[in-house]
Amino acid sequence: MLSWLLFRHSTLYHQVIKGPKKLLLTLDDLTFVNAKLSRMRLALDSLSDSKSNLEGQSLRSATHSLSVKSTTVTYESSNVAIYKGDWVWLKKLESGATSDLRQRTASLLSQMKDVRHENVNPFLGLLSDGGLSAIVMEFCSRGSLEDLLQNTNIKLDWMFKSSLLMDLIKGMKYLHHQEIPHGRLKSRNCVVDGRFMLKITDYSYGELLAALSDLGVQPPAEELLWTAPEILRNPAMSPKGTIKGDVYSFAIILQEVVLRGPPYCMSEMSAEEIIRKLKKPPPLYRPSVSPENAPLECIQLMKQCWSERPDRRPSFDEIFQEFKSINKGRRTNIIDSMLRMLEQYSSNLEDLIRERTEELEMEKQKTDKLLSQMLPLSVAETLKTGATVEPEYFDEVTIYFSDIIGFTTISALSEPIEIVDLLNDLYTLFDAIIGHHDVYKVETIGDAYMVASGLPKRNGHRHASEIANMSLDILSSVGSFRAKHLPHVPIRVRMGLHSGPCAAGVVGLTMPRYCLFGDTVNTASRIESTGLLDICILPFRQRDLSSKRNATKTAFTTNLQR
Repeated sequence: MLSWLLFRHSTLYHQVIKGPKKLLLTLDDLTFVNAKLSRMRLALDSLSDSKSNLEGQSLRSATHSLSVKSTTVTYESSNVAIYKGDWVWLKKLESGATSDLRQRTASLLSQMKDVRHENVNPFLGLLSDGGLSAIVMEFCSRGSLEDLLQNTNIKLDWMFKSSLLMDLIKGMKYLHHQEIPHGRLKSRNCVVDGRFMLKITDYSYGELLAALSDLGVQPPAEELLWTAPEILRNPAMSPKGTIKGDVYSFAIILQEVVLRGPPYCMSEMSAEEIIRKLKKPPPLYRPSVSPENAPLECIQLMKQCWSERPDRRPSFDEIFQEFKSINKGRRTNIIDSMLRMLEQYSSNLEDLIRERTEELEMEKQKTDKLLSQMLPLSVAETLKTGATVEPEYFDEVTIYFSDIIGFTTISALSEPIEIVDLLNDLYTLFDAIIGHHDVYKVETIGDAYMVASGLPKRNGHRHASEIANMSLDILSSVGSFRAKHLPHVPIRVRMGLHSGPCAAGVVGLTMPRYCLFGDTVNTASRIESTGLLDICILPFRQRDLSSKRNATKTAFTTNLQR
């Protein structure tokens, strides 16, 4: 009793209870926030830091009102709070623990407060208010390592995994140098901040529980999968855990990261059966890890760390050196890794953009070629710019019309598909011929074929000779042309040519057409429809036509002879 009274008047007691560095907190020191809005608040806070002072203050006030007005938040509904302007996380102590302050507890809290390392989550204080007790730690926005491994939306390559593992090794190396065993090391006690840096939390948790209360709560089997076998056999071995036990726990976490699954995820046994096998070997039971999931040296290190004999397990200093050799001295900082990935992605993206640009240019050329075949080039360029094509008057042009003689009768002897093939073959031949002359193909309607010269590009007085020479070439080629389905039926064309003035312009917005207007067009069409030609009739062979078409064939031949 005397020692307790002396402690209440000691300097350590006043440091714990009072002053700017006090370790015993109350609910008045914390402002609880909605856990669902915590991530959005953090994002807005980060955004406000990048703004000007005025804008930042307005954003901070807006986010503060967002938390306050959204709902009434208490310690019962949220584990996230604000302490001295920083976000904190509350780990509520297990039932049976009390906040009765003793000298042993105060010394332990002071020791935890002095822990400072970039891979160790800082201890900020012990919340003690009424019947509520909780450890107050810095809040890490990305949750625990277990949460990160379960998030399938995040791709974890070996560089990413090794960076997280190296952070864990550095943090444990620091704690052991401070002679602080963790005692409850597991993936749930490793948190990840916004920069994907892993930090160890809940260190000295078991010792703190023992200092606060003599009551012990047996954790469920699922919570013991990380615990070393020697501690499972003797839970009272040390309430603070052992350094060699932490090495065993690290090996189980290493298996989780490598396989990206829970402990013993390759086993179908329950947690109770696994704990029973761990307590009473032989046979020795450990997780199964395939060599293709990680470097062979990493798997060998894992097996050394979960050795049945604690004295054969390496220290974290040895693990640190071994892990550096596994990564061959490469830096495993996740930020450097992400920057490297971004550079590689940027380079790949440039190549991809270059390829897509080339493909786009090829498709554009195809489109332009097709458009120039449907419309005059000058008209097509004007339409592509979105401008209106004004009608144009031409003083001198020559118009050509032609159609197939007896096309109605030939259609009666043919199937629709055969007619399409016939016209396509014939007009493909015509298209090849007009390519050698200064003419422009206006359109084809059914078996009618219309060509003009002197428009849209004026060519002086050459339009008549160009159309005449083209017509002679077409007549020459038609003499040897045969339809595929009627090889013995001659194909003859009737032509009409006329020269004179003409007007031309684009008609329509949907499927625009380049149309010609004027008496020259009408006269050329009438010349074609009323012209007379001497036709040479080739004899038919009955075996080449079906019996159903004999009568139609005879009538067709008689009409042509007349």
